Amino acid sequence: MLEMATATLPSHHFHFCFFSSSSSKFSITTTTQLSLKYPHKNRLSLVFCSSSSSSSSASSPQVSEPTPTAESCVNLGLQLFSKGRVKDALVQFDTALTLNPNPVEAQAAFYNKACCHAYRGEGKKAAECLRTALKEYNLKFGTILNDPDLASFRALPEFKELQEEARLGGEDIGYSFRRDLKLISEVQAPFRGVRRFFYVAFIAAAGISTFFTIPRLIRAIQGGDGAPDIGATAGNAAINVVGIAVLVALLFWDNKKEEEQLAQISRDETLSRLPLLLSTNRIVELVQLRDTVRPVILAGKKETVSLAMRNAEKFRTELLKRGVLLVPVIWGEGSETKLEKKGFGLSQKAVASLPSIGEDFDQRTQSIIAKSKLKSEIRFKAEVVSPAEWERWIKDQQKSEGVTPGEDVYIILRLDGRVRRSGKGMPDWAQILKELPPMEGILSKLER
Repeated sequence: MLEMATATLPSHHFHFCFFSSSSSKFSITTTTQLSLKYPHKNRLSLVFCSSSSSSSSASSPQVSEPTPTAESCVNLGLQLFSKGRVKDALVQFDTALTLNPNPVEAQAAFYNKACCHAYRGEGKKAAECLRTALKEYNLKFGTILNDPDLASFRALPEFKELQEEARLGGEDIGYSFRRDLKLISEVQAPFRGVRRFFYVAFIAAAGISTFFTIPRLIRAIQGGDGAPDIGATAGNAAINVVGIAVLVALLFWDNKKEEEQLAQISRDETLSRLPLLLSTNRIVELVQLRDTVRPVILAGKKETVSLAMRNAEKFRTELLKRGVLLVPVIWGEGSETKLEKKGFGLSQKAVASLPSIGEDFDQRTQSIIAKSKLKSEIRFKAEVVSPAEWERWIKDQQKSEGVTPGEDVYIILRLDGRVRRSGKGMPDWAQILKELPPMEGILSKLER
């Protein structure tokens, strides 16, 4: 939930209060408060206060009720939803949008409306609010992926549609998310642009050659004095046409591979944000475990996953040497999750346990502190938080690999967080021991 705050500095909020008193002075007071989330950083608001000295308090005129503004309505809405009064909070956010809000206030109002609709299970309304915030008010899609208040929405089909629209880009949702994905794609496939340049250049050259060859071919067919050789001319024309067809096919194939890569990067980004509960009751995002463990996701029916877990215990010592962390996901557990009566997304304790996440993916990864302490908390098994999100991601991954969604599968991740390989059913632990190198081995260092 994006919250509007008086200020967004890390640990202090500054209130500029102008006091009217007999001495006609003003003061600046600094108070330490709990920082609230806000869609834009470095926002500082002025709070005008009226006060007087104790000697003249009796003669001070009554201060009238302040006129509602877009910002005050959003702040009131946030107070209401924090008390579980979601319907009243929606009224305040709607009111804020009628009070000529600036872009920042409008973005906060639409985003917080979406969080309220998500809490009420109204996926379509939440998606429409987010579309408006993305298109008209420059909301970053990473914020939607990141916010625990939207955990229930991310498990709905409407989120999948919204994410796919964002990946493809367009007037209805903006191009910022696709642009970010393409930057990552260019890093992973740096020669794609060079290949495309040569494809286009050769297509153009073959096209020009064909343009001049066709008249010669017509003259060769008509015959007569000075007519070019029909065999050689027809051969040249055929080479040009075939060359154009092959190059165009390669260009389309490259574009298709790029779209597949963008879809995989989008899934990898979603995967990196999925939360886990460690054995020490600490909640972490999967990205925090990079370079530390190789998560093995076991997804299926309860009895199948339980059997695979028991079999893994026989190889526990050797699997731990290879950094294996078991992540069981039981089909259908996500649909059994009950919404709390108050609050949004994860519990307050869980939200407090999540890392501080910025909009920049690399910066978020580098902000992880106390890596050695985290290693000591990791055991052989971790529990999923927001199982519906995990289930949706796994089924998307199954579709991308041509596997029927809902089948029992296992997915082995690399140390860098990407998918190493996957398979139907449950894994053969003895085979995995042969496949995975020890954590201290050279191959593991190269994998990081």
